[in-house]
Amino acid sequence: MTQSTPPRRTTRTPIWLRLVLFASLAVNLLIFGAVAGHVLRDKPHGRVPRMDRFEAPMTFALTPEDRRAIGKALRRDYRENRPSREEITAEYQGVIAALRADPFQPELVERAFERQRASAATRMEIGQALLMQRLTEMSAQDRHDFADRLEEGLKRGPKPRDGKPEGGRDGDR
Repeated sequence: MTQSTPPRRTTRTPIWLRLVLFASLAVNLLIFGAVAGHVLRDKPHGRVPRMDRFEAPMTFALTPEDRRAIGKALRRDYRENRPSREEITAEYQGVIAALRADPFQPELVERAFERQRASAATRMEIGQALLMQRLTEMSAQDRHDFADRLEEGLKRGPKPRDGKPEGGRDGDR
């Protein structure tokens, strides 16, 4: 008699989870592209970019060393306090169920949005606390230099809507 091995059972990842993971990958690639484009395109003279840039002016007024230190602390905190994959999946499952409910219950989706806003606000508060700590640790000269870089970024202002430079300035294109 020959023994046959039982067929191996395979499970497929649900389509909604694949879509969520794909969307997450797309967002990560967009962010990576923005950062890579900034690094490759912008001049490394330590100048603060205009106000319309992706990053906040105060972040750009920091030295590269300060930015790296704050970024490292933010990533460490995020890794320690981020929700688990199961929690994220459960959150999206709740949103999907709310979207499919008949009658539609928008308050369930709104609560998910509120949790996302709260999470983003918490990350922003942590970032601001880390920035404040860094500013407090700076020497008076370093703070003055930071203020100068911040002022330079504010003076450059946002890029005009029509793409033409304001007041004869040619920007940093």
